[in-house]
Amino acid sequence: MSDESQTPATSKKRRIARRTPGDRLRDAIMTLGAHHGQVLSHDEKAWASITFAGTRHSFSLLFAGAEAVAAGEELIAELPEHEFTIAGQLVADAAVSSADHRMLPSPRLVVDCEILMLEEG
Repeated sequence: MSDESQTPATSKKRRIARRTPGDRLRDAIMTLGAHHGQVLSHDEKAWASITFAGTRHSFSLLFAGAEAVAAGEELIAELPEHEFTIAGQLVADAAVSSADHRMLPSPRLVVDCEILMLEEG
């Protein structure tokens, strides 16, 4: 098969989507929850002060099942003091804004958290 039979779309190298700081933050949150949670929502809004610029992230996470709920409780305990390592970013504030536990019909925990991430440099 010659190169002439390829269309321009197939002859170009596929571009790999770059992972954003928000993607990296979401991955870090999932790791903190031992990958037992499910992201129900993730909102990202630009944030700035006179001296800093960044983004405010709001997450809603679902932990379903006893093992997942235990991991979610660990996330709640660790999030405010966790040291995130996200290239070019500094997590200035991380807080759990609400947690909804339900035991019946099966264990379930929904955690809402807010994270302020600032651009370094």
